[in-house]
Amino acid sequence: MGKYFGTDGFRGEAGVALTADHAYKIGRFLGWYYNNLRKQENKEGKAKIVIGKDTRLSSYMFEYVLAGGIVSSGADAYLLHVTTTPCVAYVTRTDEFDCGIMISASHNPYYDNGIKLINSKGEKMEDETIELIEKYLDSAENIAFSTRDEIGKSVDYVSGRNRYLGYLISLGMYSLKGKRIGIDSANGSSWNLARNVFETLGAKVYQIGAEPDGTNINADIGSTHIEKLQQFVKENHLDCGFAFDGDADRCICVDENGNVVDGDGILYIYGRYMKERGKLVSNTVVTTVMSNFGLYKAFDELGINYAKTDVGDKYVYEYMMKNGCRLGGEQSGHIIFSKYASTGDGILTSLKIMEVIMAEKKTL
Repeated sequence: MGKYFGTDGFRGEAGVALTADHAYKIGRFLGWYYNNLRKQENKEGKAKIVIGKDTRLSSYMFEYVLAGGIVSSGADAYLLHVTTTPCVAYVTRTDEFDCGIMISASHNPYYDNGIKLINSKGEKMEDETIELIEKYLDSAENIAFSTRDEIGKSVDYVSGRNRYLGYLISLGMYSLKGKRIGIDSANGSSWNLARNVFETLGAKVYQIGAEPDGTNINADIGSTHIEKLQQFVKENHLDCGFAFDGDADRCICVDENGNVVDGDGILYIYGRYMKERGKLVSNTVVTTVMSNFGLYKAFDELGINYAKTDVGDKYVYEYMMKNGCRLGGEQSGHIIFSKYASTGDGILTSLKIMEVIMAEKKTL
């Protein structure tokens, strides 16, 4: 934990704890740092940094300020615009960017915002690089501005977001025709993506939290206010429902009776599904110290081993990579399927739960 960056980025009230000046200096440093790194590694061309954002009013400010800092240091900034954190991670990894930036404060209210940094592998940024950024933020040092043809460019990169959408659809193992699915997008990043994925797979989608106005993200809606989706599923007699947070890296489920299935429930359902099919590599599910003791008793009955990490999907993922685990997550709904993603992905999680429902021919 640094002075500015915690386990999930630099987060605070926009204009107070996290300012445009902070964002500009971060962009300036990242552009300079990755250009220098490329030169040291004898790589041709300018550094490329991809940026995504959620629907907060201040996200637009931070997007352009970060891009300005990046290009003025001689790197190129690629803009995904409104998209999810897992989308930025996917695009950074598959399109060979030097790093990725997600502008979001996740489940926090609209007046907060955050800057999440992602390395070239699509993983949370290394602590060593974060320390260098923090040192620069607190210094009076000035990075030289690029001039002439060394100045970077800003590129509209909606095509990257569309490829991520196609990737999610490709992971749908079954047609969802005839299924009535509720989605709560928290007026955040997934407001359009999630509907597209499920409708393409044939489901009838009923949606709330899909009218972002810049100030209503997570406002009494989304995965931290699950009661809205519970009521919505029951009133509309839906098969199930999925609630995401502001940047859609977490998912909480609601069954056909309005009962909540949290991250522990998701880990149990999919862990058992993988175990029965011989796909639970290492026979271990990774959890955090916040998981319910009942989950461990249930795993014991199934003969599934489990590990406990500190709270934070960063620590879950690090353990999974070190020990070759395929499934891990948090009670809050950050679920990581390491075969398919390098971070928690709410839409992917909902697709995986639908896979179990269709394969088992059971209700949630």
